[in-house]
Amino acid sequence: MERSESDAAATGRPWRSRTVQAVLVSTALAPLGVPLISPGLSVFRDAFGVSDAQAGLLVSGYFVVGIVLSPFIGILTDRVGRKRVLVAGLLAFGVLGGAMAFAPTFEVVLALRVLQGTGAAAIFIATVTIIGDMFDGPQRNAVLGLNVAVLSSTAAVFPVLGGVLVTIRWEAPFLAYFAAIPVALFVLVALPEPARASGGGGVAYLREAFRAIAVPRVIGLFAATFLTEALAFGVVFTAVPFLLDDVLSPVLVGVVLLAAEVASTVVAAASGQFARRLTSGRIVALGFGCYGVGFVGAWAASEPTAFAVSLVVAGAGIGLLLPAIDAAVSEQIPPGYRAGAFSLRNSTTFLGRATGPIVFTGLASTTALGYEPLLLGAGVVAGTVALLTLMATRTPTAEGSD
Repeated sequence: MERSESDAAATGRPWRSRTVQAVLVSTALAPLGVPLISPGLSVFRDAFGVSDAQAGLLVSGYFVVGIVLSPFIGILTDRVGRKRVLVAGLLAFGVLGGAMAFAPTFEVVLALRVLQGTGAAAIFIATVTIIGDMFDGPQRNAVLGLNVAVLSSTAAVFPVLGGVLVTIRWEAPFLAYFAAIPVALFVLVALPEPARASGGGGVAYLREAFRAIAVPRVIGLFAATFLTEALAFGVVFTAVPFLLDDVLSPVLVGVVLLAAEVASTVVAAASGQFARRLTSGRIVALGFGCYGVGFVGAWAASEPTAFAVSLVVAGAGIGLLLPAIDAAVSEQIPPGYRAGAFSLRNSTTFLGRATGPIVFTGLASTTALGYEPLLLGAGVVAGTVALLTLMATRTPTAEGSD
C-alpha cells in the first residue's frame, strides 16, 4: 500500500486518497444499472409495444449475465490487472448503456442490456478487489464501508432521477449511462495499478485459486453473502411493500424503505470504527443479529411506526454485513486470487438478489401462510446464523484468522 494511501485512511479521511476517489466515483455509477430504469419499465413497455414480462427482462437479463460471467471476469482481473478491467468495465457500461437510447427495436435494447451487465460485473469486482489490495485491517473495513455507503446512497437517489428523466423521453435514462465514459478517463489517469502477487497462469492458476477458495471459512462467507442478499431483497424490498400495502400509501412505503437505506448507509460508513473493536467475523454475527431483531420486531409490530423502527434495525444489519463480509474475504484470499474470489462473491450476490423475491413471493402465494409468518421465519433464521457465527468466531482458530 502506498504511503499516501495509508496516511489518508489512517487520518480518517480516506476520500483524500486518489485510489479511493477513483473507486468511489466508479461505485457511485453502479446503481444506474437497475434503480435508474425501474421506474420507467411501463414507459419502455409502451414505447416498444411489448408485454410486462418482456419489459421485466431489462432487469433480469442484467443480473443473469453477472451470475454467469463474473467468475471469468474475476480470472481476467487477476491476470491482466484491476485497473485495466475497471476502465474497460466503465467504458462498456457507459457506451453500451447509452447506445440503448438509439436502438431501433426492443430486441436490440435487450441485447445491449445483457452485454452492459458484463461491464457492471467488472465494476463491482474490480472496485472491491482494489480496496482489498490497497488497504488492510480497520482501514480496509473503513474504505469498504464507505464504498457500501456510496452504493446505498446513490441507489436511493437514482430511482427519483430515473422517474424524472423518463417523463421527458423514454431514451433519456439510457443517455445518463454516458456519464461512465468521463469516469473511465478519470480512473485511467488517477488510479495506479495496485501491486499484486502473481497467481500463476493457465491450469496452475485455476488449481491454486480453487484451493484458496474451497475452504470452509470462505465457503461460509459466500453463504453469508447469499443469505444477506436473499433476505434483503426477499424481505425488505419485496415482502415489506406487500405487507404495508393495506396500511400505508406507496409514498409512505417508500419513506419506510428509504429509512432502512439511510440506516444501512450510516452504519456502513462507520465500518472502520467497528473494525477497530471487533473482528470481521463478529461484525457479521452482529449484522445477522440486527436482521433477526429487525425482522422479528417487524412481525410483532402492531402499528406502522414500530414496524418502521424494526426495519431500520434490519437496515443497520445490511450496513454491517456487506463491508464485513468483503473484508473477511480479502483477509482469507491471497492477492493473486482475490479478484477470482470476489467474482464468485459477485455471482453469489446476484443469485441471492434473484432468489430472495422468488422464494418469498412464491411461498406467500402458494401457501396459506402469507407474509407475516415468513417475516418471523426470516428473523429466526437470521438469529440462528448470528449465534452460529458468534460461536465460530470464539474458537482459537477463528480468532487467529479473522
